[in-house]
Amino acid sequence: MRKPLLACFLGIILSLGAGGAFADNDTIETAGDVGLVALPAAAAAMTVLNRDWEGTRQLGKALLSTAAVTGGLKLTVNEKAPNGDDHAFPSGHTSIAFAGASFLQRRYGWGYGAPAYLAAAFVGYSRVETDHHRVHDVLAGAAIGIVSNLIFTTSFGEVSAAPLVGRGYVGVLVRVPIP
Repeated sequence: MRKPLLACFLGIILSLGAGGAFADNDTIETAGDVGLVALPAAAAAMTVLNRDWEGTRQLGKALLSTAAVTGGLKLTVNEKAPNGDDHAFPSGHTSIAFAGASFLQRRYGWGYGAPAYLAAAFVGYSRVETDHHRVHDVLAGAAIGIVSNLIFTTSFGEVSAAPLVGRGYVGVLVRVPIP
């Protein structure tokens, strides 16, 4: 029951931006703004629906680290946006949207992650289309959101593995739930 509800929710988000060439920039911008809020909200809702309190903590860590890195880079780089606004790099909308999408994928699988990533990609598209960002701004934002979840998010109730690469070592981290 949860998967169809989430798919419907994400479908509504995606449909807000439907129309492509027929939609004006205000509509595209609004749809992107909705995605910014809806994706992390959907991720949080999934943790509550599943009574997944560890997932709630992991999502919080991923979102906080995403916001901190994004905010720090915005202040440090201070790149101008195509529309003249300051602090364009990286895209905050995109980093938070991808943090929500990446959490859904890593914690609950590709059945949730694939539509969430499509919605997050639309958020990135909306930021470029409305001249708030350039492509490299949204790619950097997406990377930040994804990497935060690679660090903080584990799979929910399944065996999972993740690569470990560091100075002088390479390995694999395996997580096996204990019943």
